[in-house]
Amino acid sequence: MLIVASLVVLAVVLAWPVPRALARATALRRAPRAALVLWQSSAVAAVLAALLAAPAAIPAVVGRQVRLAEQWPVLVVAAALSGMVAVRLLLSADRVGRGLRSARRRHRDLVDLLGVPGEGPDRHMRVLEHTTPTAYCVPGVRRRVVLTQGTLERLQPDELSAVLAHERAHLAARHDLVMEFFTVVHEAMPGFLRCDAALVEVHLLIEVLADRAAVRRAGPVSTGRAIVAMAGGSRPTGSMAMGGGTRVATARIGLLDAQHIAGLPVPVVAAGMYAVSGLLVALPLALYGIAIAGLSVV
Repeated sequence: MLIVASLVVLAVVLAWPVPRALARATALRRAPRAALVLWQSSAVAAVLAALLAAPAAIPAVVGRQVRLAEQWPVLVVAAALSGMVAVRLLLSADRVGRGLRSARRRHRDLVDLLGVPGEGPDRHMRVLEHTTPTAYCVPGVRRRVVLTQGTLERLQPDELSAVLAHERAHLAARHDLVMEFFTVVHEAMPGFLRCDAALVEVHLLIEVLADRAAVRRAGPVSTGRAIVAMAGGSRPTGSMAMGGGTRVATARIGLLDAQHIAGLPVPVVAAGMYAVSGLLVALPLALYGIAIAGLSVV
């Protein structure tokens, strides 16, 4: 039963204190891709540990040889406990997915109706008649990059290039799916385990990744100016936006050209985060494998 207890403790630790600790480890933002992988691996490991805890208890309850005719109630209970976790995840995925796709479909239809379409390579772009500088993308099969007239009038060409590179990076990398995954896991957890700061941090990391794409296109200075100019822009539900408020903009500007984390080169720390990510996912699988080693069904 020690392994079963370890899986339960692992699931709780990865679902409660770990996200809160990662949200406070702001230095990891300087390696946004590795930090996102670390966040994802901790979420996946928590789910795996929760799903595998009940099946791992079978050998401890009935022994290494399972007689289906006699011990099927134990198997049913184990399957039911794991099924509860799986059902919560599936229901959350259905609810979050349907909500996001419905919101995106409605907004895409609206910008197609009200916006001026682009041409050629910019055929997915729509320009809205509004004075506030705003830019965002609507992901999906019928993706859209949406700008306001205020964005075109107030930004310099290099700043506009940074904005477009940022939004196109969101679409190309399907950052919406990353955010949707975390939202599904967040919503599937019991209320007392949820960490709102985790969603905020993951969203910031996604924005930093898109900012890095903008830096490669237009340079850090132009990207920083674009972030400041777009800070007051709105973000419709289900979209990914260049804006995000003054505090978020300040944090993102400070991460445009990060070189070190705790005095170490970013690639070195990133490699460590990738290694920890792999270990996190492997741990519940290894514990489960040890628990059922030698198990036979007759």
